[in-house]
Formats: sequence, structure tokens, C-alpha cells
Amino acid sequence: MTIEEVQQEIVSEFSAFDDWMDKYSYLIELGNALPPLDPTVKTTEYLISGCQSRVWLVPDFRDGLLWFRGESDAVIVKGLVALLLRVVSGRTPGELASAPLHFIDEIGLSQHLSPVRSNGLLSMVKQIRLYAVAYKQISKSTEQNG
Repeated sequence: MTIEEVQQEIVSEFSAFDDWMDKYSYLIELGNALPPLDPTVKTTEYLISGCQSRVWLVPDFRDGLLWFRGESDAVIVKGLVALLLRVVSGRTPGELASAPLHFIDEIGLSQHLSPVRSNGLLSMVKQIRLYAVAYKQISKSTEQNG
């Protein structure tokens, strides 16, 4: 599935819920299904700054694709992490560097999260894009030297 198709799937899933309590419950359910990170990677290196709760995003670059693992100590934020990972994992750095992530606005998250959580979500997206740019450069250097 493309990034766009995954985003449309998420929008469709959230449109099935009539009120935000149900959407929050679904977010919590998604977060609870996220596999826990190994404590050895819960370091400041992978900690996202700008989040009120603690959020870790761990990149793994293999076979030209970026994969992410993540976790948070807050249940709703953990659900946000699960949604983001669903959209961004298994993509090329080029895709991630330029893809618009519009599902956040389309499902209404921007309007229903506290300003601090919204900033945290933007910090996660920003960090994913930074990883994408860095790994794009690494793969470009490897191609030129290899």
C-alpha cells in the first residue's frame, strides 16, 4: 500500500466513529497493540523532544527502506505513535521526506488534541522527516562510493 492508501484507510476507520470518546478509545486500543520497545533503546538518542510525555522513535534502515519502532508512556500518545508508524514504516527515505501526512487533520486530531499533544505529534513527524533526510543522504553516499 502507498502512504496515501494507508492514510485513506485510517481516515475511513475513524469516520466509523460518531464521537471523540470512541475515537480516543480506538487510539488507546491501537497504542495497546503496539509491541513494547526493548528498554535498551529507551535512551535520549531516540527520545522525541517537544513532547510532554515521553516518546521514543527508533529507526531501522534496511534494504533501502526505513522502518520505525516506537513507544510512549502516555496511552493516547502511544496510539498516535501506532498510527504514525502504520503510515511511515517500510517506506523509502525519499517517500518520507516529501509525503504529505494529511490524515492527522482529516480525522480531526489537530482540533481534538491539546496544544501540547499537537506540538508533540508535530515533533514526531519532524523527527521522522529528519531521519528520512539523513538516511537518504547515507544511501546516496553508499551508492556513489559503493
